[in-house]
Amino acid sequence: MSSENGRDPGERGEQLALIRETVRETRAERAKPRTWRGAQLADALPVARVLVDKGPVHLDKLWDYAVPAAMDADARPGVRVRVRFGAGTGRVREGRREGGGLLDGYLVERIAESDYRGPLAALAQIVSPEPVLSPELLALCRAVADRYAGSLADVLQLAVPPRHAKAEAERFPEPPPPPAPPAPGSWARYPDGPAFLDALARGGAPRAVWSALPGPRWPGELAAVVAATLASGRGALVVMPDGRSAARVDAALTELVGQGLHTLLVADSGPEERYRRWLAIRRGAVRAVIGTRAAMYAPVADLGLVAIWDDGNSSHSDTNAPHPHARDVLLLRAVHEKAACLVGDLGRTVEATQLVENGWARPLEAGREQLRTAAPLIRTVDDVQAARDEAARVARLPTLAWQTARAGLARGPVLVQVPRRGYVPRLACERCREPARCRHCAGPLEARSNDTALCCGWCGRETPDWHCAECGGTRLRAQIVGARRTAEELGRAFPEVPVRTSGRDHVLDSVPDRPALVVSTPGAEPVAEGAGYAAALLLDGWALLGRADLRAGEEALRRWLGAAALVRGQAEGGTVAVIAEPTLRPVQALVRWDPAGHALRELAERAELGFPPVSRMASVTGRPEDVAELLRAAELPSGVEVLGPVPLPVPDPGRPRRPGDPQPGEQWERALVRVRPGQGAALAAALKAARAARLVKREGAAVRVRIDPPDLG
Repeated sequence: MSSENGRDPGERGEQLALIRETVRETRAERAKPRTWRGAQLADALPVARVLVDKGPVHLDKLWDYAVPAAMDADARPGVRVRVRFGAGTGRVREGRREGGGLLDGYLVERIAESDYRGPLAALAQIVSPEPVLSPELLALCRAVADRYAGSLADVLQLAVPPRHAKAEAERFPEPPPPPAPPAPGSWARYPDGPAFLDALARGGAPRAVWSALPGPRWPGELAAVVAATLASGRGALVVMPDGRSAARVDAALTELVGQGLHTLLVADSGPEERYRRWLAIRRGAVRAVIGTRAAMYAPVADLGLVAIWDDGNSSHSDTNAPHPHARDVLLLRAVHEKAACLVGDLGRTVEATQLVENGWARPLEAGREQLRTAAPLIRTVDDVQAARDEAARVARLPTLAWQTARAGLARGPVLVQVPRRGYVPRLACERCREPARCRHCAGPLEARSNDTALCCGWCGRETPDWHCAECGGTRLRAQIVGARRTAEELGRAFPEVPVRTSGRDHVLDSVPDRPALVVSTPGAEPVAEGAGYAAALLLDGWALLGRADLRAGEEALRRWLGAAALVRGQAEGGTVAVIAEPTLRPVQALVRWDPAGHALRELAERAELGFPPVSRMASVTGRPEDVAELLRAAELPSGVEVLGPVPLPVPDPGRPRRPGDPQPGEQWERALVRVRPGQGAALAAALKAARAARLVKREGAAVRVRIDPPDLG
């Protein structure tokens, strides 16, 4: 007898029984302890999602690994692990077969099941049970990687310092109680200064762009901002351009709140000590951090303030991929962690001005009366002086410079800023002006002192019998005069006055408050004890203003303001002589001490021309065929504009090269890709995806992509 659908009822019963038996067997199989190659796996959440510490963008994702039962307790999110990845015969799909080399990584999360249906390779080792990668730090690093078209692993290498087991074994004390809110002090010189401090102390999140008054008080003012944040029970983070300025703010904060609440995070501390301090921050033993660029990732608990000083300084832009800028990273943290933000400087960058113009931050600046009291008198070579001294406009040390130096030395030390270090770092043939080059490697010849032979700046070989390869001439002229040669010339002019130099090889922190000539390169100026320098000479303005770069004027003004701020105020007789064409905009901005006005005009011009920060831009660099292919394959956002490509200078044969640089004689090109505001994320994602696709297919040579390149010259 058949059923209505034509099937035998007995056959249907057999099928149902088979299904029930299969379900029972499946449940029994799942109830057994999970194993991998005989080793038992963790019962709960046996799958670990691991970020492999390997930089290429096509590997920028999480990989699944099994968690052995023996590692269950230590395999927590955020710990460092080691896993097998790849094999000798080629890359293994998602690292799931045993074999290949051991790589470091971070355990990001644990889950119950993996999307991959095959057997999972197990974690090889828990390097340390210390959870160094918190969810907040992971989110920040992911945001930075997305903004700069880089890989998460590259950003984590910048954010998490190398491990030192000895530091992890240390116990850190509980932090002291929060301090009392600081008094306004010198912040009273700014109309909105006391209100800004009060908002921080009450737990608010104000955002400001601060134009600091010249003089020695800004480190104490930064310390007061941090102390006000600590008084609210929250943490604070301040990023400085170098270790010297960080030490000044750290000393000011120590004087204000004492020891125990804050730490200094700089590279000079050494790897182990730096990791120890980083752990103290992560564990909540300290609440405030003052440091250099890498401190922008410091895992400060309950972050209430992020601050950056001198955001136009090139040291804030990381030299390692994906080249994030500290200002942008701190702005991301302020938004994600709902913290206050302070962008401070003696000058004003175009990027900071844009924050004010679009309403994201408010200006925090003093009135003109306070500025006239604090700033020194700025003098230039005007028409009257030029008429008296016909060579004044072109002379390196015109009469104005000698008069300013002589008058200043009667009252104290005098600062002399020279854009170039060395003695005579660039030489040329006197007859035909052909640059003098080394016969061995074609590097530039330079004179390192008055009584030594010419020396190559690249390979270091001496060339005692140089002659010009173009005209056969044997006489040389200086194209650029360095700081040591300037010190020698001034020493002969003022034989009774000591002359000191400060530069890359030897940077002075401070000089005594007595007559002396201090010759320094930009950024290496020592602080004069007491009231400050009596005068300053800003030489070779043409060398700063003549650079073929979009930021030449802004950078020149920034360096001049940094030196002039070390000079006594006009009421105390402080004078600065700037040797540059007086009609140029940066020179006039220095004379008026109006960096905000200069930055506002620069921003308006860039808006008209479509240059950053009004637009977002990326540079794509590599061999011509590789650049063209990447731009063709990238799914760029609508309205994109490609500028170029243009050829880059061919590298000289003997010049030192980094990995990935063009080979000698190899021609590279650079294209600039520009998009409208709001399309930056789409541009970064498109270029990153195109690079990843090329790496997977192994097509052509590597192409460098940099978002928001600082140099558009």
